[in-house]
Amino acid sequence: MRILSIFALCLLFSSILQAQEQSFQEWLAALRVEAQQLGLSETTLSALDAIKEPEPRVLELDNSQPEFVQTFTRYLALRVTANQVSRGQSLLQTHAALLAEAQQRYGVQPHYLVAFWAIESNFGSATGGFSVLQALATLAYDPRRAEMFRRELLTALQIIDDGHIAPERMTGSWAGAMGQLQFMPSVFYRYGVDGDNDGRIDIWSSLPDIFFSAANFLSQSGWRGDERWGREVLLPENFDFSLSGGTRKSLREWSDLGVTLVSGAPIPVADMEAIVVLPAGASGPAFLAYNNYQATMAYNPSTFYALTVGHLADRFSGGGAIQRMPVNEQALSVADVKELQERLNALGYDSGTPDGRVGRQTRSAIREYQRAKGLPMDGYASGQLLETLRN
Repeated sequence: MRILSIFALCLLFSSILQAQEQSFQEWLAALRVEAQQLGLSETTLSALDAIKEPEPRVLELDNSQPEFVQTFTRYLALRVTANQVSRGQSLLQTHAALLAEAQQRYGVQPHYLVAFWAIESNFGSATGGFSVLQALATLAYDPRRAEMFRRELLTALQIIDDGHIAPERMTGSWAGAMGQLQFMPSVFYRYGVDGDNDGRIDIWSSLPDIFFSAANFLSQSGWRGDERWGREVLLPENFDFSLSGGTRKSLREWSDLGVTLVSGAPIPVADMEAIVVLPAGASGPAFLAYNNYQATMAYNPSTFYALTVGHLADRFSGGGAIQRMPVNEQALSVADVKELQERLNALGYDSGTPDGRVGRQTRSAIREYQRAKGLPMDGYASGQLLETLRN
């Protein structure tokens, strides 16, 4: 496989700067020239002929991602159901030999691989019906994340050129995530594995390729095969919520601070570090998240996603439901979050450019506001916080 050269990256940057002055067809023609200079064949480039205009549905979905507009309660309930647990347990048995081989080669436990498979594509039944080239071209032309998606589009063309998949079979999500793993092209390019030794990497239909590629990605992202992802815990009444979200401490240190299992029993102490994660703020469930939680974030940098994968894997192994889920958790809309950011900025708490998405900078601004007001410093963007800011 070839990789993008420094020269190619310079061309890419130049093309991004010109994009806003070009029509879509002019932009697409310039992209074709760039791809030719990278050595891609005319046969591969002919796949661009099917792309006529940006796809409006892609841009609509880009502005309504579930991690941004759903509560943790809703996000989890849609993905961890009795049927999903039962089906996953059955598939663990059906594919036991193949999953064991993946574990032996890459050190990723079977119940976690099947949890990723479940969350990413409902065990392969929901891989997305978008043309990956069309979706990536739409997002690469849009200025918000143009540079990233242009690189992904060029990599997708390289994957076609290398003979792994025909253009018409390269389908995926609105964001260009492909196959049963929902790999972005760059992830496919770096971590894809030909598990069935047929000379191609097929994450659309080959289970050996699917499981080995996922396990390889997780392994190289730091997965530890002798550890779990984390666990639900109970925080003491006097817990300092400013420690949540990113402060790493040993299990002994968390135990000394009064963190226990939800039953009240001491947490098992091992030579491991963890962070405290509060997906629904101080009033919701609390989790100690270990190294494998961080490896999961490499797959999708969403707290909701990483917690859901870990919890579903626990359920496959006979674990119970999360015990301290919030009641009547209310979601903030993108407009609500944007207003919250604007109000924080106006008060001198820098949340960055208001975009309706709660990221690291917004959580940091919330914590500083909470510190000043004597509120629990959980960094959580809630409806109650917005009302407080309004008043």
